[in-house]
Amino acid sequence: MKLYLDPGHGGTDPGATGNGLQEKDVVLDIALRIRDLLIGNYENVSVHMSRTGDTTKSLAQRTNEANLLGADYFLSIHCNAFNGSADGYEDFIHSNLLDSSQTAVYRDILHAEIIKLNGLRNRGKKKANFHVLRESSMPAMLTENGFIDHSGNAALMKQNAWKQQVAEGHVNGLARAFNLQEINGGTGQLYKVIAGSFKSKANADDRVSFLNSKGIQSFVEQVTISGETWYRVQAGAFTNRTNAENHLQVVRNTGIDAFIIVQ
Repeated sequence: MKLYLDPGHGGTDPGATGNGLQEKDVVLDIALRIRDLLIGNYENVSVHMSRTGDTTKSLAQRTNEANLLGADYFLSIHCNAFNGSADGYEDFIHSNLLDSSQTAVYRDILHAEIIKLNGLRNRGKKKANFHVLRESSMPAMLTENGFIDHSGNAALMKQNAWKQQVAEGHVNGLARAFNLQEINGGTGQLYKVIAGSFKSKANADDRVSFLNSKGIQSFVEQVTISGETWYRVQAGAFTNRTNAENHLQVVRNTGIDAFIIVQ
């Protein structure tokens, strides 16, 4: 499954604001967690993000990228705002779509899984003529994860544990909707391609950025070795040793001295 994951707003566009928060920051945090959960736990998943930092990108750039990528799904992550009085979670598909459409079927699954974990009032499943829903050539969904100007919702947005729960809800929905298989099926050996281990998280983040620029998905995993904290860059995980070795060579071709660990 090829996912185009779109944290809304960014750069010069902060999105909604309230309670000391900016939408662009909250949704980027959630989206990065979604990415890491997907590529760290499921087989045959690739995730392309519209942004991985605080950068400006137009709506047209986002949908054009997704269409050129040939993504299977477009998922846009947002927060809401409405004079401080509204609260809860809602999501959207395009207004022209029937409730029996494939997009609606996917949305029904994701909605159910997200609501299980986010602890927010369920405002329902809705439709709108948003650009990212209209101009994307694949099934698309936009989620509104609470109201940033509502004191109770904003208090949750400040909690890493809540943002992780929201991410897990999205990932559980994607796993159900696209029949994703967990890495290793929970048994046997797992071959992880490691593209570096660092004492500094900033250095590990730089390695991830470099790999992403080469089209290689990776993420930072914090591990404890002999009582010391290390930040390990994982660039793939496989149940098949040959597949792991093939990917290892792809990573090494970028000039990185990567290696495989078996778990």
